[in-house]
Amino acid sequence: MTDEPRRRRAPGMSPEQRRAMIVQAALPLIAQHGAAITTQQIARAAGIGEATIFRAFADKDAVLEACMAEAANPAGLLRELASIPLDQPLADRLTEALDAMRAHLDRMGAVAGALMTSGHRAGGDDRRRESGDDRRREGGTGRAESLGMVREAVAELLQPDQDTLRLPLDLVAEGFLAISMAAGRAGATLSHPDLVDLFLHGALTGGSDH
Repeated sequence: MTDEPRRRRAPGMSPEQRRAMIVQAALPLIAQHGAAITTQQIARAAGIGEATIFRAFADKDAVLEACMAEAANPAGLLRELASIPLDQPLADRLTEALDAMRAHLDRMGAVAGALMTSGHRAGGDDRRRESGDDRRREGGTGRAESLGMVREAVAELLQPDQDTLRLPLDLVAEGFLAISMAAGRAGATLSHPDLVDLFLHGALTGGSDH
């Protein structure tokens, strides 16, 4: 008689992994339904029991706050910017960067807009503000720090052509961030390549010859 092999139990998620999984399941639902989303809907989308949500988060507002923080997290954008080949022409590099930045801002705006229009007020009490401070102490990024990281990533894209720029890299990168913020409005009449050409016309010492 031989012993049957024991079935190994799959390792469970860490609390951080569980929270991240819940947030990823909730984000598209929040963009669609705003704060009216229920924890039951989130649980169904995540393929977990509703009680699991409340083991990971204090309440639904904590889930919403975590989703807003994730939507604003620049990590994905930074990875996209870092993946742009530096051997491409500068205009092509910046067009890819502008596409990535606008997609990030659009995602963030969709989540924030859905929450605001449905009546959710971020950081509405002292406990929420304290938890936000805790997240920053644990390595989260604030708005100013996020913008600084994105500006540095754009400066790296500009670096191979720095000798052709009218201004220092950090100032040109700052200007490029400004046009990315305005691209949503200008995009109705100008494509991203056209916006980049317009930007480079003023940024390069040789005008629009790039």
